[in-house]
Amino acid sequence: KEIRELNFNSQSLKKNSSMRKIRVFIERGKEGGFGAYMPDDNKLPFGLIGVGDSAQEAINDFNASYIEMKDFLKEEGKELNEELEFEFSYDVPSFLAFYKDKLSLAGLQRITGIAPGQLSHYLTGRRTPSKKTVEKMQKALNAFGNDLSQVKFA
Repeated sequence: KEIRELNFNSQSLKKNSSMRKIRVFIERGKEGGFGAYMPDDNKLPFGLIGVGDSAQEAINDFNASYIEMKDFLKEEGKELNEELEFEFSYDVPSFLAFYKDKLSLAGLQRITGIAPGQLSHYLTGRRTPSKKTVEKMQKALNAFGNDLSQVKFA
């Protein structure tokens, strides 16, 4: 399965300039729950997953799993010699579900130029966006976020 992802949320348990960044994918399952998992290419001696009824619950569970793994490795005398920073990437349906109470499909249309009906198909899993569409969404949402970051109130 090809994962077409939107990269938005970066979280770490500690702020440190010498952290190693690890990708974590967040996907909505067919049953409605969410999962967070690392791909196999991270060259770590362990894997981590998180699950929950929402993307945030899956992220929280994932971070708790990381703490538990660090504690386990310490007990085994195999402490990590580096801190990890997790970069969470959403597939399009998971992103839309995660932000549905913050961004309407009509609002997303104004930001991305993608019709609400088409976005609804992605949200429900009836259709999968093309790579070109994902890139268009990513670029438009990043530009919108940049615009918001420039807001200053008097």
